[in-house]
Amino acid sequence: MNVNASVPVESANWTPDSWQQRVALQQPLYENGVELAQATTHLAQLPPLVTSWEVLALKQALAEAQEGQRFLLQGGDCAESFADCTSPVISNRLKVLLQMSLVLVHGLKKPVLRVGRFAGQYAKPRSADTETRDGVTLPSFRGDVVNGPAFTPEARRADPQRLIQAHAHSALTMNFVRALIDGGFADLHHPEYWDLAWVEHSPLAAEYRRMVAGIGDSLRFMETLAGPIAGFTRVDFFTSHEALLLHYEEALTRQVPRHRGWFNLSTHFPWIGMRTAALDGAHVEYFRGIRNPIAVKVGPSVKPDQLLPLIEALNPQDEPGRLTLIHRMGNGQIGTALPSLLEAVKREGRRVLWVADPMHGNTESTSNGYKTRRFDNIRGELDQAFDIHAAAGTRLGGVHLELTGEDVTECMGGARDLSEADLDRAYKSMVDPRLNYEQSLELAMLIVRKSVGGQG
Repeated sequence: MNVNASVPVESANWTPDSWQQRVALQQPLYENGVELAQATTHLAQLPPLVTSWEVLALKQALAEAQEGQRFLLQGGDCAESFADCTSPVISNRLKVLLQMSLVLVHGLKKPVLRVGRFAGQYAKPRSADTETRDGVTLPSFRGDVVNGPAFTPEARRADPQRLIQAHAHSALTMNFVRALIDGGFADLHHPEYWDLAWVEHSPLAAEYRRMVAGIGDSLRFMETLAGPIAGFTRVDFFTSHEALLLHYEEALTRQVPRHRGWFNLSTHFPWIGMRTAALDGAHVEYFRGIRNPIAVKVGPSVKPDQLLPLIEALNPQDEPGRLTLIHRMGNGQIGTALPSLLEAVKREGRRVLWVADPMHGNTESTSNGYKTRRFDNIRGELDQAFDIHAAAGTRLGGVHLELTGEDVTECMGGARDLSEADLDRAYKSMVDPRLNYEQSLELAMLIVRKSVGGQG
């Protein structure tokens, strides 16, 4: 079904600012309303970061993923920082996602839909509005789009000008990613040019090298018969972020010529986090009115009688490619929490894309004060997710991962069996622990083995 040709039914009583009539959780407290209004007015006049036709192309691709014709790989930083808007960081982040997609394409024998968790992932929800150190209480750090990480009153003040800075850094990131893709950075004819230093330490090194050589041989054989295949010189790449700060998202919500309705043009694929998914909340109200494909994080406390009304509110027309559900249960809870949700959605015949986030439910703190995740728990949750979907007669159509192209030590385990003591070496995340480039590629290989072995 061609979702690009579908004509949406206008959302009743909806405008881009109608969310302001609802309770909006996880929003910063701005001291100066006039300053905020000036910043959002300026933001509303700036060019969009993505286009409506890119948004609709992604929706079509997600509809194909719902039918099992594609697999979604969504990944990137837990929270971007302005300081990391540099060419090495961006290219390494893109590189690891391309390497993972190469593994998945080769193993799953189907196209992989690549969605970066970047070019806008500057806000983070927090469990508390304030933080206390040595008797001093200040606002919590909510990401570079809101305030700074330094524990000072000046840094922790919610600054509306950071909304403008976030747009600028997102635009710089998007521009560089597009230039890399258009310039042949992702050319499948030369995967051997990508940085493969990680394989020197990995027990999967020989397997990866065989995979790269096999892809190169296959391409050369096909082009010997049919001539150059232009589609392998570049790939489609999309962006996503948690649409947490609703003032920012509203300012970048636009109408476009020849299309009915409204598009969020800050990103291709916004999602609602677990903390802000209340049916009567401001985020659901905002999301129900935009034409983008959207996603919702689903945690272990969610019950079928909560999830089904949410699906109805966000996708009442059951539009293909519209709604993705990202379950993030934790290795110890997915076995009891997920099956009833799959059964209820299947029974109602609702069209969704199921995606696994094995990261957020497996966070723990170490004795030396680091937040970390164990690779065995991440892998264990993914293993269970494939098995549970297979038993339910549903399809796990993608993964959502927090990862980086840098050689960090933030998650324990993996090929080099990183320990708690190793976290001191290169722990760089300001918020949540990420898979490093080696662990990310190892996980991609494990996904292929599990998917091919246990689920069609």
